[in-house]
Amino acid sequence: MAVAGAGASEYMPTSDPRDLYHNLVVVVDEAASLNNGQPGALARWMDALEVKPGERVYHLGCGVGYYTAILAEVCGPSGNVAAAEVRADLAARARENLAPWPQVAVHCDDGTAVDPGPCDAMLINAGVTHPLPAWLDRLRPGGRIVLPLTISMGTTGLGQGVMARITREANGYSARMVSFVAIFSCTNARDPAREPLLKNAFVTGNLLKMKSVRRDAHESAETCIIHGADVCLSAASLP
Repeated sequence: MAVAGAGASEYMPTSDPRDLYHNLVVVVDEAASLNNGQPGALARWMDALEVKPGERVYHLGCGVGYYTAILAEVCGPSGNVAAAEVRADLAARARENLAPWPQVAVHCDDGTAVDPGPCDAMLINAGVTHPLPAWLDRLRPGGRIVLPLTISMGTTGLGQGVMARITREANGYSARMVSFVAIFSCTNARDPAREPLLKNAFVTGNLLKMKSVRRDAHESAETCIIHGADVCLSAASLP
């Protein structure tokens, strides 16, 4: 394997498994600049997800299954995890790596096309412009989704923005920021019309003020951070 610290420009070969216990990224496909993600960041996002034993989890962008295995351990044998990976070679490796966890099903498909069924928690591991209505619909009462709201960084395939946690409450969807993020984009979960709105909200800091996701029909208002007909990120608190 090869490991590197955050922001490193090159990897260091190692055969010592103890290196996996440090906050280092592990190369998955060096030619594609693809690694398993910064463990410290993923740990924070999974902590914000608050997975409990017996829950159903959806993990979009599972790669080779490193973090999916952690989610499977947390939800336990009484829970289950649906994982999606668009690259066939990585999905095949994920299936092999995750064989010891029978509660995990790996789907080789575009994660936006996978119907995970009713879920208690979702970890979206690729940058989006907004939470897809289908994901919000699939959240059970009290369900949580943690996802990166990002603006594109040129032609790199990467985006930067914030990780957000959205929770399905009894009276709507609450939302809050978890952390800043830089991550590869989820191509089919990006709306070109929302890109400039998201960029402005990120640059001005308004994105940090989000408190809810509105799904009701309404005109754009001062509290609308990123207004959309189906999904609106709002600075308004839930009633």
